[in-house]
Amino acid sequence: MKILVETKVNAPIEHVWKSWTTPEDIMKWNTASEDWHTTASAVDLRQGGQFTSRMEAKDGSMGFDFAGEYTQVAKPNLIEALFGDRTLRVEFIQDSDGVLVREEFEAEVEHPVEMQRAGWQAILDNFKRHVESTV
Repeated sequence: MKILVETKVNAPIEHVWKSWTTPEDIMKWNTASEDWHTTASAVDLRQGGQFTSRMEAKDGSMGFDFAGEYTQVAKPNLIEALFGDRTLRVEFIQDSDGVLVREEFEAEVEHPVEMQRAGWQAILDNFKRHVESTV
C-alpha cells in the first residue's frame, strides 16, 4: 500500500530543493516530534548514491537509522529512492503560490497506516516551517 503526504512551501524551488538535500538542513527539520532529533545525516545525491539520517529520542532511550539509495534524481523536481525493500518518490512542483512537496512511499507492516501517514506528515510539516523560516 502506498501512502501520500504533501505540503505547500512558500519559497523558491531552488531553496526548497537545497533544504531537502543538504545534511545540515536535514538535521534541523527531520523529526516527527519535539522529543526526537536527527543527530547525523549524509547525502550522495546521484542515481546510485546513498543517504542516511540518524534519528534519536532526545532522552537517549532509542534511535534508528533511516537509509537508502537514490534511484532517480532530477534536480529540482524529483527524487526517487529505495529504503530497504520499499520505494519513495518525492516531487517538487512549482506554481504561482510556491512549491508543492509531494511524498509517496510504501507502507511498512509493523505500524498502522494512519500512524505512518501522521508521522511522515509531521516531518513534512517541520520541513515546511524550516524552509519558510530560512528564506
